[in-house]
Amino acid sequence: MQHVTLNNKLKMPQLGFGVWQVEDDEAASAVEKAIQTGYRSIDTAMIYKNENGVGRGIKNSGINREDLFITTKVWNADQGYDNTIRAFDESLERLGMDYVDLYLIHWPTPEFDDYVDTYKAMEKLYNDGKVKAIGVCNFDVDHLQRILDECDVKPVLNQIECHPYLAQKEVKEFCAKHDIFVEAWSPLMQGGDVLKDEAVQSIAKEHSKTPAQVVLRWHLQNNTIVIPKSVTPSRIEENFDVFDFELSSEEMQKINELDRGERKGPQPSEMNTR
Repeated sequence: MQHVTLNNKLKMPQLGFGVWQVEDDEAASAVEKAIQTGYRSIDTAMIYKNENGVGRGIKNSGINREDLFITTKVWNADQGYDNTIRAFDESLERLGMDYVDLYLIHWPTPEFDDYVDTYKAMEKLYNDGKVKAIGVCNFDVDHLQRILDECDVKPVLNQIECHPYLAQKEVKEFCAKHDIFVEAWSPLMQGGDVLKDEAVQSIAKEHSKTPAQVVLRWHLQNNTIVIPKSVTPSRIEENFDVFDFELSSEEMQKINELDRGERKGPQPSEMNTR
């Protein structure tokens, strides 16, 4: 496993396990399998409705809590200072934990303009030692700049949709400039067209790897944190088996050139659902 050092000196596994769209009962077995495979970072959220299952999977794994890196998120309807504190406590109870490693704002929902107050509540949680790090998800450059201007604790990362067809160059450059990591959700484009791309398939054949493994390796070599999701045991293992090969600079460039701004999810500035 490779680790990155966040801007508050906390170390985080660069490859984690995501549980979006995984039912609560299924999450327990998937998380247990992921931990047995070697994953030590698990990413969930209140809105996934599987924090209970994630907690059970962690408990059943037999791995000490302090050896794991657990992320959860505050949902749009729970934004605002007091709501965020309450939502965090409820997430902790569902997870069966007394702290999380990373707490994130799920979306900026700019129409409601609560994300600064939400982040200030997260700063309190951080200063009180209830979370080891705080950050954001789906923030564009203008949202990030406002947090930097109006808040005290710099986000450690910005979790955004990112894959070869949506390379997120502008956001990545801004984050790099401000020592904020980028974490990719939907890193494999939800199994979409990018895995069928001729360039990706050709590189995979060259390394005797799958297209998914090549794309995950591309993320890792781009200094991106990545959280692939699967409930299939063989896929969970496959997605972890990405540390025994390296893409050449030419292969990295070929994948970089696939960017076409194609999203699977919504534009952050337009996502105002509560």
